[in-house]
Formats: sequence, structure tokens, C-alpha cells
Amino acid sequence: MKQPKRHDARHLVILTGVSGSGKSTVLRAFEDMGFYCVDNLPVELMPIFAELHAAGEGDFARAALLVDAREGAQLEKLPALLKHLRKDHPITLVFIDASDDALLRRYSETRRPHPLGKALSVRESLRHERTLMEPIRKLADVVIDSTQFNVHELRHFVTERFKNPDHRPMLVSVVSFGYKYGVPTDSDLVFDVRFLPNPHFVPALRRYTGKDPKVRKYIRSFPQSGEFLRRIESLLTYLIPHYISEGKSYLTISIGCTGGKHRSVMLSEEIKKSLAKRSFSAKVTHRDIEK
Repeated sequence: MKQPKRHDARHLVILTGVSGSGKSTVLRAFEDMGFYCVDNLPVELMPIFAELHAAGEGDFARAALLVDAREGAQLEKLPALLKHLRKDHPITLVFIDASDDALLRRYSETRRPHPLGKALSVRESLRHERTLMEPIRKLADVVIDSTQFNVHELRHFVTERFKNPDHRPMLVSVVSFGYKYGVPTDSDLVFDVRFLPNPHFVPALRRYTGKDPKVRKYIRSFPQSGEFLRRIESLLTYLIPHYISEGKSYLTISIGCTGGKHRSVMLSEEIKKSLAKRSFSAKVTHRDIEK
């Protein structure tokens, strides 16, 4: 991924990306940072806006434009136009993306039609849109994958990312799961903790989860539990800065035991705490704790 350009007080950002990826949320984040924001500016007006921006002062010196599939066929002109504008204007192109599964789920939840029309299914529309957007994505200075972000996390990530150009945040998602229900498909790193004694076979502990102090104490009582935590914390402390330097916006670490109720839950909570102590932005999700 290309690195964002360094700017002084004058900053022109063009936002784009696939439909449903969170572009409007990102635009609102820029607005909250004091940028002059324009949603769905026609492509043919971008040169005029760039000239106004170059001559502008005050709040107008920092501006963000959102251009997307609502432009239809006009969007095909954007790559050539960007190359031309960049000769005279310092522009940061930010592309917002997400996995197809996440986009399909979001469309299903909101019941909104895809902007490319109702003649195609959402999946077909996304495929067509990706083909349309690929030349633009290749020109992006920053690509943000919003798959694992909720609305608040995405806003926070964008704010942290652009308030300080030298700061490169990443959200770490720690997920506990049960192997009997399958490995999370969006995992980047997977750790199997079924080598630890299972509280499920202790009648007094079976009905509790890894969040309960009694279960936590039981798991902690085995030396291999502490050794595992020390080793994984050391590994993650080494790996995460390298993922950040490669431009990853999030990292999903999945911790699995048999049923996803005891060992994986307790250890995921401990790993999340450890990451927070090291100033990494982290959240924990227990996928199978109620199953």
C-alpha cells in the first residue's frame, strides 16, 4: 500500500470505495476533524473544486470529497482525471473497502438497493462495481478495509489515522471460538488451546464460562497456561508492529478450544488485556460462548 502524502494545513482528500464499505461514515469523520466535506461531487466538477481549494483559505484549505458508484459511467474518467490533477495539486486518495461477505450482510441488514440498480442481484452488482473501481483502487494512497469495524470503530480509526499522519493505528480483534463450530473464516492468526485441561469435565465449573473467577483460577493453576500466555504475548508484541508497517488496518486473532466456552474465553480476555497494556487498540469477541 502506498503511503499517504505529508501535508501542511492545506489538505485535499478524495474518498471513494465500494458501496456499503462505510464511505459516508469516513466522510463524517473528516467533517468532525474540521474538513470542508462534499458528498457525491460530479467527476467533471473536480478540476474546478481543486482550483478553488488551491486558492482557498481558512476552513476550505482542508477538504474531503466523496466520489463513488453513484456517478455511474462518469466514474471511468476518474483515474485519468486524478493523474492530471496530481500534476498541480497534492491529493490524497483514500479507498474504503470490505469483504464481499461483509458487504452482503450489510445490504441484507439495511435492505437498501445497490446504487448500480435493481436489475442485478446485490452480489452481481458488487462484482460489477469492483471491476469498475479496480483502476481507481490501484491509484489509492490509503486503502482501509472496514470488514471488522463497526461504525464507531471505523470513525475512531480514521480520526486517529488522519489527525496524525505519522500514526498508523490498527484494531486487533481477539475472538474466542469452539472448534466444534468451525474456525472463524476471517482469522489472520489461529491458536489452538485444547492442550490445556478442560473445565468442562469439572462438574463444579461446567456451567460457568471463562469469564467466571472460579474458571479463570482453575485454568491459571496449570503452569502451561501461564507459559502459553507469555509466549503468545511475546509473539504478538513482535508481529503487530510489522503488520502495522505493512498497512493492515485490523488483525483478527482467533483462540479456539473445544466448545468455545471456557479456555478460549479466559485466554482471549487475558490477551486483550495484555495488548491494551502495550497501547494496542484491541477488542474481544466470544463467538460461541452462549452455544
